[in-house]
Amino acid sequence: MKTIAKSSKLANVCYDIRGPVLDKARQMEEEGQKIIKLNIGNVAAFGLEPPDEIVQDMIRNLPSTAGYTDSKGLFAPRKAVVHYCQEKNIRGVTVDDVYLGNGASELIVMALNALLDTGDEVLLPAPDYPLYTAAVALSGGTPVHYMCDEQSDWMPDIEDIRRKVTPRTKAIVIINPNNPTGALYPESVLREIVEIARQNELIVMADEIYDKTLYDGQTHTSIASLADDVLFLTFNGLSKNYRSCGYRAGWMIVSGEKRHAKDYITGLNMLASMRLCANTPGQLAIQTALGGYQSIKDLVAPGGRLCRQRDLAYELLTQIPGVTVVKPKAALYMFPRLDPKIYPIEDDQQFAYELLAEEKVLIVQGTGFNWTAPDHFRLVFLPNTDDLRDAIGRIERFLAHYRKRHTK
Repeated sequence: MKTIAKSSKLANVCYDIRGPVLDKARQMEEEGQKIIKLNIGNVAAFGLEPPDEIVQDMIRNLPSTAGYTDSKGLFAPRKAVVHYCQEKNIRGVTVDDVYLGNGASELIVMALNALLDTGDEVLLPAPDYPLYTAAVALSGGTPVHYMCDEQSDWMPDIEDIRRKVTPRTKAIVIINPNNPTGALYPESVLREIVEIARQNELIVMADEIYDKTLYDGQTHTSIASLADDVLFLTFNGLSKNYRSCGYRAGWMIVSGEKRHAKDYITGLNMLASMRLCANTPGQLAIQTALGGYQSIKDLVAPGGRLCRQRDLAYELLTQIPGVTVVKPKAALYMFPRLDPKIYPIEDDQQFAYELLAEEKVLIVQGTGFNWTAPDHFRLVFLPNTDDLRDAIGRIERFLAHYRKRHTK
């Protein structure tokens, strides 16, 4: 197999935008080859459709959505987010504290742009969702990764967080439920993170986009509900819980200690105004989504489609020699480990490239999530059970050949 060229640092942290593996996948598709895509949580591509009431509401209101809205968004969906904050026990939130965006991603970048000066540091989990590393770097900051412990169900290493706080640290990011690991953080861990933020005057940025995609009766705690004397930014949206990735409808909530953040909030308001507004049709989906029937509960319940696919993927992967997986408690992903003694992988991007070329299965290498070693990969368990069985069967076949090639 021809060795691929190394990607730039930016391409690595923006794995789903460009890079040799994605370039190869596009080439194969242009040649008419069918690829099984386990690389991205694009739920609609797997037949998981948004609730019909959201679709119908957008259709009915579309004729009146041609104009700009308030830079923070329409009043009604922002008020719906305030009510959602009350359900999540996030106190003191008003409509003025809610910003609507073209997905949570836009708001994450906006929040970091407004915060960071050159050299400022942000604590990020490893593995992370690579948007954060890219956004910190592009905002002039320095991403500093704290470790999550696979042996403890991928919980943040609290002592590692403490060691990595410096006078330049401005914020800590938590992704809960977690992408890429599927971890769900208990209240005890969240309270320890709040205490670190309190002691060091850090902003807590909480990505909670999967807060309803929970399995086995698990419940989610919003970290912003645990304190009033720390500044929190909470990100959420319709992409995952409501299977509406393409609608680009997300929100950011500013809560907690806002008295000493007036300049920062002014910066957020300026950046919100500079992009004029979020797309109006997407905004109109938010109120209906939050107030309607929560069909995600059916999908994650025992016997529900997402639960069945998670269980099947876990069962099939853990039957492969040298593969271990922490079973996800939430979200749509698994982050399997390949035993280095059995799979001596030196370049996991090359590994993903070869898997794609040989078996037409597209995954993301673990280092694409700023993991420190080439011994993990991420896959989504969104395909239906037949396709999932086929895909993991191909991975198993590829790994069997890999073991044979590398057995001395």
